[in-house]
Amino acid sequence: MAPSSTQQILLSPAELSYIHTSLSLSPPIRPDARTASQFRPLVAETDILPSTNGSARICFADGTEAIVGIKAEVEKSRPIYQQNVEELDLSAGAADDEDEDDEVGNGVKGLNEWVELSVEIPGFRDDDSMPVFLSAMLSEALLADGDFTKRLWINRRFHWKLYLDILLLSQPLSYPLPLLSLTTHLALLSTRLPKLKSELDEDPLFDDDWDASEFLYPRAVGKARTRPPVTLLVMAVQENIIFDPSKEELAVAEVVLAVSIGEMSPPSGGGSMEVDSGKGERDLRLLAIRTIDPPSRLTHSGVPNTLNTATGGSAAGTSEQNSSQRESVVEEGVWQPPRGGAKRKLIAAMISKVLERGGVAEEVLDGLDAVELG
Repeated sequence: MAPSSTQQILLSPAELSYIHTSLSLSPPIRPDARTASQFRPLVAETDILPSTNGSARICFADGTEAIVGIKAEVEKSRPIYQQNVEELDLSAGAADDEDEDDEVGNGVKGLNEWVELSVEIPGFRDDDSMPVFLSAMLSEALLADGDFTKRLWINRRFHWKLYLDILLLSQPLSYPLPLLSLTTHLALLSTRLPKLKSELDEDPLFDDDWDASEFLYPRAVGKARTRPPVTLLVMAVQENIIFDPSKEELAVAEVVLAVSIGEMSPPSGGGSMEVDSGKGERDLRLLAIRTIDPPSRLTHSGVPNTLNTATGGSAAGTSEQNSSQRESVVEEGVWQPPRGGAKRKLIAAMISKVLERGGVAEEVLDGLDAVELG
């Protein structure tokens, strides 16, 4: 289970109970007046860092801001990998079915080690649990479909090594995973690689004209089969499913999921329509799911009137007995931290809500498509 929020929310049991009750209503009443499926407003821009192959910056309405820079370098492939490719090519040439041979040959054109991703958060060491988990989650979503690393293949002797440097510029006022994911998405869309002029297994020779460079994710539908993944944060309070929770809402969350989704472009041959036009139906795919340990589990439970001596109640003899009684009493308006795990039915409903047609995921992707790329 992933670590909880980066900052502990100092709210009294009465405040926690008020927020929990508000979010339990139908429809839920959120502290910032958003609807259950409404995403926070954001400001985004790309190509902001010089001397990088791609970069992006996103700032949320609450002031949290992140920047991502991507750098690509040519690297020589390992000899073991070269040998495996040659063996597969020989076996493919001896086979009768050419289509099957192409699938075998293309299946080894990428290794996960060709991508290096690092996350920096103010006030955290590089080996702290939060940066380590965020880096693992973003890498898992990026490499889940196996198609991304194939884009880095040059020939059997060389490949591109991609370095993704993700920096949270502001203090983590809320859980930063969606912010970092969206910024990485835009940075990858804006990433360009020099056009290759050499052929076959020659030493790579590239075109010096940057205007002739090619996007890592080409715009045309006939060329691009996938888009960079995005990771959304979803929480549940009783039966209500809430997207993009704030730090106050996470403080009373019963279940929190980080859901990574990818997008398949429409079948090729649809004319000159572009992927970033945002038109047509999106084919969303589930790439990864992680449960987030909600900070609500670390909060203190409220004291019901029956156990409060100030209101005529009777307290237990010892502090241990008092704590046990407070957690066992279920009374309306009294905050109780969530205990136990999440129901499978609720998790399935949260995932379906993310992937539904016309839902939040499509709305977020449409918004990112509207950002102008260089």
